[in-house]
Amino acid sequence: MSEQSVVPIDQLLPNKLALVALMGRPIFPGIFTPIMIGNPADVKVIDDAVAGDGLIGLVMLQNETDNPGIKDLYKVGTAAKIVKKINLPDGGVNIFISTLKRFKVKKTLNETNPIVAAVAYMEDEEDDTNEVKALTRALISEMKQISENNPLFSEEMRLNMINIDHPGKIADFIASILNIDKVEQQKILEITNVRKRMEQVLVFIKKEQELLRIQKKIQKEINEKIEKSQREYFLKEELKAIKTELGMATDAKSSEYQRFKDKAEEFKFEGEIKEAVDQELEKFSLMDPNSSEFIVTRNYLDVIVNLPWKDPEPEHLDLSKAQAILEEDHYGLKDVKSRIVEYLAVRKLRQSSPGKGQSGKGPTSSIICLVGPPGVGKTSVGRSIARALGKQFFRFSVGGMRDEAEIKGHRRTYIGAMPGKILQGLKIVKSKDPVFMIDEIDKMGVSYQGDPASALLEVLDPEQNSSFRDHYLDLPFDISRIFFVVTANTLDTIPAPLIDRMEIIQLPGYIDTEKLEIAKRYLVPKSLGKNGLKKSQVTYNRDSLLYIANGYAREAGVRNFEKNLDKIHRKLAKQLVEAGEEAARHAVAASEAAFASKLVEKFLINKKIIETHLGKPIFPEELTKKADRPGMSVGLAWTSMGGDTLVIEAISVPGKEGLTLTGKMGDTMKESATIAMNLARKLGAERYSVPGEWFEKNHIHLHIPEGATPKDGPSAGITMATALLSLIRNKTIVGELVMTGELSLTGKVLPIGGLKEKTIAAQRNKARHIIIPKQNLRDLDEIPDHVKKGITFHPVERFDEVLALALPD
Repeated sequence: MSEQSVVPIDQLLPNKLALVALMGRPIFPGIFTPIMIGNPADVKVIDDAVAGDGLIGLVMLQNETDNPGIKDLYKVGTAAKIVKKINLPDGGVNIFISTLKRFKVKKTLNETNPIVAAVAYMEDEEDDTNEVKALTRALISEMKQISENNPLFSEEMRLNMINIDHPGKIADFIASILNIDKVEQQKILEITNVRKRMEQVLVFIKKEQELLRIQKKIQKEINEKIEKSQREYFLKEELKAIKTELGMATDAKSSEYQRFKDKAEEFKFEGEIKEAVDQELEKFSLMDPNSSEFIVTRNYLDVIVNLPWKDPEPEHLDLSKAQAILEEDHYGLKDVKSRIVEYLAVRKLRQSSPGKGQSGKGPTSSIICLVGPPGVGKTSVGRSIARALGKQFFRFSVGGMRDEAEIKGHRRTYIGAMPGKILQGLKIVKSKDPVFMIDEIDKMGVSYQGDPASALLEVLDPEQNSSFRDHYLDLPFDISRIFFVVTANTLDTIPAPLIDRMEIIQLPGYIDTEKLEIAKRYLVPKSLGKNGLKKSQVTYNRDSLLYIANGYAREAGVRNFEKNLDKIHRKLAKQLVEAGEEAARHAVAASEAAFASKLVEKFLINKKIIETHLGKPIFPEELTKKADRPGMSVGLAWTSMGGDTLVIEAISVPGKEGLTLTGKMGDTMKESATIAMNLARKLGAERYSVPGEWFEKNHIHLHIPEGATPKDGPSAGITMATALLSLIRNKTIVGELVMTGELSLTGKVLPIGGLKEKTIAAQRNKARHIIIPKQNLRDLDEIPDHVKKGITFHPVERFDEVLALALPD
C-alpha cells in the first residue's frame, strides 16, 4: 500500500481570483467569520464562486465608492473559502467563510465587476528563534490582561488564542479582534515577516492597555461621584425627617415657599393674577428641588414677588422746585421744560380733584420723544426729568436691537428665559411710576426673531399699557404710570404708528452763543473736576470759548466741545505736575512745599494757549461757505445731525448741450435740478436775452461739494436755480445771503421743513439774510429770538422775488 501524499494548500488555490471589495476592515487568514453581501454585482460573484470551487479574494477598499474598480482596492488581500451561503429577503446574501492565505494582486484580468485578478500567494517569513517564542508568550500574556478587563472578549476567543500553535496566526488573530484603525490593520496584513508583524501587534496591544487604564480611571471617578451624591441624598432625607419630628422648617425650599406666599398675600392679588400665583405656589410646594422645573418655577415666582404691584404713595408736587431743577441741569430746551412742567400741573390737578369717572389714580402716562442731532443733551434730559419729578430713573438703549423678546420677554418654555426690559427695569427700580428712558429708538432693526418696534406699540400706547402682558410673566401688569422719554436722531426710520403714540419735541442744534453759555455753566466746571483742576486755576474769557466753539466744535451738539475742553485740561494738568516735580527736585529739603506751590499756578486761556494744545482750528474763518464767484450759491439743508449749509457750484463747458449732476444727489434732488435748469433756461431767454445757441453750445455741470455725503430732498430747488442764473448772467450773488425753498416748474416757491435747524446753521455760517418760502412764516414764531438775532428773513412766493434779492439788476 502506497503512502498517501499530502498536497500543500498553495497547490489547491487558483492563480486567479474573483475579488470582493470590503467596505469595513480587512479580514486576516485563519479566521472563520460571517459576511453580509448586499451589492448585486458582489452577490453574482458569490453565486459564481459557490457554483465553482467556492474560492474568492477579499480585498479592502482604499476609497469608498458605489461602483468600485481595481484601482479603488488595496493590492494585498486574503483568499477565502465559502463554507455556507444564506439568501436574504432583500436580495443580498449572508456567507460564512474560512480565510486561507494572503495574496498580492499581480495582474488585472477584469477591471470592473466582476473584478478578476491574477494573484501571487504570500508566504510567512518565519524566524525560528527564541525572540519569536518570547514575542508569542508576550502577546498571549498581554491579551489575557486585556480580556480580563474587557467584557467584550468571550471565553471562546480566549481559548482560540491559546490553541493557535503558529506565531504568525496568533498575530493575525489578535490584530483581527483589537480595536485598531482599518488602515493600520491593512498594514499588518501586508507584513509577511512574522517577527515584525508580532512586534507591530504588540505595540497596538500596549495602546489598548493604556486606553483601558484611562477608561478604568474615569469609571472609578464617576462611581465615586455617584456614591457621594447618593450618600448626600440619604443624609439630607434623614435630616429632613429629623427636622420634621422637631417641628423645624425642613429645608430652604420651605422657607422660600413661605417667603413667596407671604409676599403674594401682602400684594392682595385678585382675579387672574391670584389664580395664576396660587397655582404656581402649589406646584412649587410639590416639586423635587433636584428637578429642572423647580428652578424655572422658583425664578418665575421670584420675578412676580419682586415687581412693584402696589400703587405708589400720593405725590407732593412742587412746580417751582421742578422748574428750578430743570433750569439748573440744562440750558435752553424751552419746549422740553415747558412740557415737563405742564405734565406736573396736570398730574397735581388729577390727584387733588379727579374729574368725572376718574379716581385720581388712573393712568397718567406721558410719552415724550426727543428728536435731535447727537450731543444736544437728549439722554441727560431723562435724568433731569426724573430728578425734577422725584422719581426713580431707568435707562436702556434699543439701538441695534433685533429681537422683540428684548422688549416683551421670552416665553417660559425656553431655557434661560427672562422678562423683557420693561419688567426688568421695574424690578430694579422697585417703583410703579418711574421715569423710563428708551434711547436710540430710530436705530432698531428687524430680523427673523421679530420686530422690536412693533413690540413697543403696546408699551407706548396709553390705552393698552394699563394691562401690558410680558411673554415671560404672562399676566396683566399696569405700566401706564411710567413716564416714558424716548430719544432719536431722526424720525425717518421710526414706523408711523409708533410716532403717532408719542409727543414729538425737536431739539435743534446750538448756535455759538448757546454753546458759550453751556460751556460756562456746565462743561468747563465738569471738565475741570474730571481732570483734577480747580476753578481758581483755569480761567476762560468769552472770546476763548467762542474761539473753541467756532474753530474746533462747529457741529450741532456740544460733545466735541467737551472733548476739546478735556484735551486742554489734561495738558494743563500734565504741565502743572511736571512743573511741581521739577521744583521739588531743586528744593529737596522743602520738596512738598515746592511741589504744592507750583500747583497753585493760574492759567488764563487765550487763543495762543488753545492753538498750542489743540493745534490749528479745524474750521478756520476762511472755511465759512460763501458764494464768491458766478455760478455759486449757498443753500440750507436739514440732516439727522442738525442743520447745515450747502454750496451749489455750476460751470459751463463748450461742447454738446446737456446737464451733468454730481455730488451724490438722491432722485428727488436730481428732479429739482432738472426743474431748476429748465426754469433758468426759460428766464435766461425771456428776461436776460440769453440766446438759445448759448445753451446748445455749452454743457452745464452742477455740483454739490462733499461728494461722499448722500444728499436728497427738494428744498435746494431755488438755490440750484439761482446758481444756474448766476452762471448764465456771469454775476456773483449778494454776499451773506443763504436760501432754502422748493421750486415748482412754474416758478412758485413751496414750503420746506426744519427751518429752525437751518436758521441755526445759517448763524454758524455768519449769514445775515435768509430767503425762505412765505408759507414758512408761521415757523418763525417757534425759533427763539437769540437764534434769529442779526438775521433778516425774506419771505418769497415766486422765484422772481428770489432773483430780485440774490441777483438784483
